[in-house]
Amino acid sequence: MIRLPCLNCLLQKSYRPFVATFVLLFGAAAFAQTQEPKFKVIALAEANSIHRPFVDAAKVWLAKEAIAGNFSIDYIQNTEKIDAAFLSRYQLFIQLDYPPYGWTPAAASAFQKYVEEGRGGWIGFHHATLLGEFDGYPMWNWFSNFMGGIRFKDYIASFATAKVNVEDQTHPVMRGLGASFEIEREEWYTYDRSPRPNVRVLASVDEKTYVPDSPLKMGDHPVVWTNEHVKARNVYIFMGHRGEHFQNQAFTTLFRNSIFWAANR
Repeated sequence: MIRLPCLNCLLQKSYRPFVATFVLLFGAAAFAQTQEPKFKVIALAEANSIHRPFVDAAKVWLAKEAIAGNFSIDYIQNTEKIDAAFLSRYQLFIQLDYPPYGWTPAAASAFQKYVEEGRGGWIGFHHATLLGEFDGYPMWNWFSNFMGGIRFKDYIASFATAKVNVEDQTHPVMRGLGASFEIEREEWYTYDRSPRPNVRVLASVDEKTYVPDSPLKMGDHPVVWTNEHVKARNVYIFMGHRGEHFQNQAFTTLFRNSIFWAANR
């Protein structure tokens, strides 16, 4: 059995550093519990899919970021709760590897207004551009236009490591990322066209750097962009298949920057 020192002993000189540390930690924890969050985040996250490891790693990372950045985060696994009243409680919507189909009509309508009218910010990852006819659902044309008028075409199923070139170093989302960074083992999507004519491209993958090489290439291949034709601050980040991305400082910097910019904080 562990014996704790008595109160009188704690007040002795030899225990004063212990007391000071305890008071400091307890005080910081109490402050963190009573402080109001700067903003609230809702994350729509796939519950059971091939992307589950990414979602699980994201939740661990986001829990730490929420404490450090003083924001709160809630999670939902489907769109049944989403309507205008639900979304009004949140300043940022993160689509954490959740596809753009199978949403309830109420959720789709509320989300569209949330984005078009700038009621909150949005960050989408990876699976958010799986646009087309999938699992018996039709194409969500509004979401396709939101993403630059694209349709999913193919992907590198065998995965490839590649260099991502930062095209707009002045944008807050790309702060601290330099001219380029590397992403390991991602299943780079290709689309029927580049979204560039309809969005502001922030970064693109250099297809010449694929390791191993792949015949699936677009030529102009944006992977991070924002649509400035809507009022909401929004960022799409293609990378998001593997939980190991959260060990990549460039990826976490990109995600962190996106959170505070999209939430307008």
